[in-house]
Parts: sequence; structure tokens; C-alpha cells
Amino acid sequence: MTMYESPPPPLANFKHNPNKPTHQIYKITRKGRRTNVFISEGERETQEKRERKKERVSFREGEMGRGGQGEAEEEGVMATDFFWSYTDEPHASRRRQILSQYPQIKELFGPDPWAFLKITVVVLLQLLAATALHNAGWLKILAIAYFFGSFLNHNLFLAIHELSHNLAFSTPVYNRWLGIFANLPIGVPMSVTFQKYHLEHHRFQGVDGIDMDIPSKVEAHLVTNVVKKAIWVLLQLFFYALRPVFLKPKPPGCWEFLNLFIQIALDVSMVYFCGWKSFAYLILSTFVGGGMHPMAGHFISEHYVFNPDQETYSYYGPLNLLTWSVGYHNEHHDFPRIPGSKLHKVKGIAPEYYEGLESYKSWSQVIYMYIMDRTVGPFSRMKRKPSKSE
Repeated sequence: MTMYESPPPPLANFKHNPNKPTHQIYKITRKGRRTNVFISEGERETQEKRERKKERVSFREGEMGRGGQGEAEEEGVMATDFFWSYTDEPHASRRRQILSQYPQIKELFGPDPWAFLKITVVVLLQLLAATALHNAGWLKILAIAYFFGSFLNHNLFLAIHELSHNLAFSTPVYNRWLGIFANLPIGVPMSVTFQKYHLEHHRFQGVDGIDMDIPSKVEAHLVTNVVKKAIWVLLQLFFYALRPVFLKPKPPGCWEFLNLFIQIALDVSMVYFCGWKSFAYLILSTFVGGGMHPMAGHFISEHYVFNPDQETYSYYGPLNLLTWSVGYHNEHHDFPRIPGSKLHKVKGIAPEYYEGLESYKSWSQVIYMYIMDRTVGPFSRMKRKPSKSE
């Protein structure tokens, strides 16, 4: 814990702009450096109340949201509002800078020629596993779903993410058909609808009312402690899927109905020919893999703010091999036209743009940090107001 021996008067360290509901304080990092932190209006009011009651001013050691211990944990206060940014999202400007310096990165653009084969193998393997479990006990089904099927279905979910950027074929309609095929073992139709909302997440990152990747205010106000955060993580796939339906519903088109019809046909066939246990295995593989599971750590690691100076984070760990390298998330947002199989080359070509950014090596650790750190919660996301054109 870093202590100030001669503390400034209350709130003397704030730089308040009355025209913006954001306030700037500073903290001391582990290396003894001073860095600025932006906090919301609600957090400022909380800080003010605490500082009035204290004779000494202390700040937590380490970076915000890192899950301090001892006294830091006891004093941690969860945010009561989102982090509001008054600048554009960082990826478009960084993309221009990198391309101006390294134009050869454009050579990485284009489809992954192995995507179709990789998706086909995983789909067939998962359907074969479901068929083989038609007479298995429920405990065995649950265990295999968590330790095996969840990895396959989450791989397919992220394959659908890849296909939403048309990174299997140059012709968009072929990517849609492959997405519907990849959707089959997941059990719930989502491929076509996912693309609609996900492309908005890229184009309008953090924009209030448009980016449906950000938790709703209802979620954020309800999830306020360790127990509730653990439950939220367990059910986060439900929130992820249902949030757009309630906050920004879009009328379904022909492709959604086609996705629905083909998915229902597969589900009914699975139940009819193999029984309910085979179908249950597929559904369990989907939802346990999207909850308290290492693969699901990317939902939190990608954009939850553990460092207020940064809103997108990359993961450089072994699970990238199973997740279409979605862990290279800064690289992906900078260059969404580059397939996952080549994203590591972006960092290799332009390392100076990424090595200084905070990143992770363990998705399991990210989940633990998110749940146990009292200062982090659904409000720990960067938002920006929509422009008049949006």
C-alpha cells in the first residue's frame, strides 16, 4: 500500500471539468510512477465521502482493478457508473499509423484457406460425441461436456465470429452458409444474428445504445458483490445472447429464419434418432463453455477495464490455438480483415505498438480477478456518447 506522508487536502488531487462528468486523479504504480486515472461522477462522490472521513489519503498499490490484498481489498469500492471517454475508439487511428509505417501488413488481409476444413472437423467430431453419449449417465455427460464438448462448441462460436468478418471465403454468402453449418452443434440458432450486432461492436466500439457487447445498466446495478459476480459469470452467455433482444431488437430477415429452420431440423433429428441425452450434451457443452470456464475468459478480458488508460486487451496464451486467436484482440480490432491464423504476425511486424499495452497470459486468472476484485464489475467498461450521425 502506497501512503502519502503529507496528504493533500481532500480532493486536491482532482482536476474537475464541470462540463464533463469525468474526473481525473492520479495513482502511484508499482514502479513508483505517477499515472492519471479517469473516474466517473459516481466514483468521485464516493471518493469525496471517504476522504472527508479520513485524515490520511491512501491509494491502492498497483494498477486499478488488479485485485489488491489486505487493506486495499477492504477499501475497494465498485464503480457506480461506466467509464466515459470523450475521444474516438483507439483502433482506427492506430490502424492508420501502423499501415503508414508497415504497408506490408495489407498482405495479411483475406480469408483463411483452412477455415472450412477446421470447422468441418470440429462439427463432425462434436456430433459424433453427442451420438456416442445417447445412453450415458448424466454425470458422465456433464463431465464430458465440461472437459471436452465445451472446448469444441466454444471453438465453433469463435469460428462464427471469424465468419462474421467473412474470413473463410471471399464471397460473403459462402461465409453465411458455413456459419449456419458451424452453428449446428451449438444447438441454438445464433450465427446470422451474431453478425449483425458484432459488426456494430467494431464500428461503434463503446458507443452508448449501439455497442451491445456492454452490459446494461440493470445488469450493472444488480451485480454488486463477489457472489453476484460469480453468478453473472456462470450465466454470462445468457446475458450476452439476450441483451440485444431487449435493448436493441432488430427485425429478423430471411437468413435468420433459414438459420432457425436448419437448426431446429438438426435438434429434432438428434432427439428423434439419438435421444434427449445426446441433445442435452450439445446444449450443456454450449452453456458450460460460456460460463465459469477458461475459454469464456475472453468475454471479460477483451474490453473490461482493469486499467483506465486502456479499453481493449489482448491475451497471449495457449488457448489461442483453440479459439481462432481471438486473444489477439487489440490486433483483431486494429485489423478485422486479418484472419485469426495470421494475427500473431501483426504483433511480429509492429511490436512497438503492442508491447507497451497491458495484456494477459491466463483467461482463468482474468475470471478470478473479475470476481474477487471489489473495484471491478459490469460497470468496468468504457463508453462514449453517440455522435449526431449515429
